[in-house]
Amino acid sequence: MARVCFTQNLARHVRCPDADCAGGTVREVLDAYFAEHPHARSYVLDEHGGLRPHVVVFVGDARASDRTRLGDPVAADAEVWVMQALSGG
Repeated sequence: MARVCFTQNLARHVRCPDADCAGGTVREVLDAYFAEHPHARSYVLDEHGGLRPHVVVFVGDARASDRTRLGDPVAADAEVWVMQALSGG
């Protein structure tokens, strides 16, 4: 199972403990996570099921590129990091 982890910046806004979740894509892994922690869903996903603009997901060290369908592959032993997107100059 993939390990789903949230950064402290997101954890300040919503309770989101690390968890092991099954799934072969970012969507499947996050759906499994939200089945156990439904309060985190609306902070991470928008009303259409895509990532909110302030959220970014990494699978291992690669940024997930499919922000709408969340179809990026996830290996069984991967770490999936959910974090607040940062910008500025």
